[in-house]
Amino acid sequence: MIEEQDTRILAHLQRDGRATNQQLADEVGMSTSACWRRVRALEESGVIRGYAALVAREQAGFAMSAILHVSLERHDAKFVDEFVARVTTRREVLECFATTGDADYHLRVVVQDMAAYNRFLDEFMFRIPGIRYVRSNVVLKEIKTGVALPF
Repeated sequence: MIEEQDTRILAHLQRDGRATNQQLADEVGMSTSACWRRVRALEESGVIRGYAALVAREQAGFAMSAILHVSLERHDAKFVDEFVARVTTRREVLECFATTGDADYHLRVVVQDMAAYNRFLDEFMFRIPGIRYVRSNVVLKEIKTGVALPF
């Protein structure tokens, strides 16, 4: 169970991952040494998985984003394991969720343009054995994106 002090640390780090330990300690009302120990414990336990910069997709050259709905023919471990292994190696795939409903998986994909998306489908997705269908929803506008948990 995460303690109240930990949630304050996590909330602040989600807003400003570049904060110094002193800034973080001041923000959450702790000594610098106690704050450092708590952050280290959160990292070692895997609650904090890493640190990254949030990059503006379109400004970085990735003009197209799509949500793919993927369904497998069979749910044998062989097909599932191969699908997961292949999808996790592709840099275009930012997220992959195993889901309930009409599709078995939902993927969020980013590419430079429509030609790159077509290549991604033809040269990668359509070559994975055991896929029944891939349906695409092209993202027209991003209304809300985020990665911060609602502490």
